[in-house]
Amino acid sequence: EVQLQASGGGLVQPGGSLRLSCAASGFTFSSNAMSWQRQAPGKELEWVSTINRGSDITRYADSVKGRFTISRDDAKNTLYLQMNGLKPEDTAVYYCAVFRGPGSYAYRGQGTQVTVSS
Repeated sequence: EVQLQASGGGLVQPGGSLRLSCAASGFTFSSNAMSWQRQAPGKELEWVSTINRGSDITRYADSVKGRFTISRDDAKNTLYLQMNGLKPEDTAVYYCAVFRGPGSYAYRGQGTQVTVSS
């Protein structure tokens, strides 16, 4: 059974940092590109970032570029998202997912809530 469990969310003040983790199991993590997505209240699911299976290619949404960093540890089957310079508009539930292609994802797991507020 494929499982993707995101963690590390919480309440942080504007300008603060958080590091999200996503523990993966039930599939060959190292063979798959992985993505982070987020969904703010009342809004559609939004792509945030993708990392390829070799970790040498990363992509970011313009809204987070320069502030967020995606990485992975294939030995631990874990995906990360380092978020710096957080803004209130980053408030959302963050999910990890297996990336299949532009706009195509599989196995989106349970998300973690990030709230940026003073």
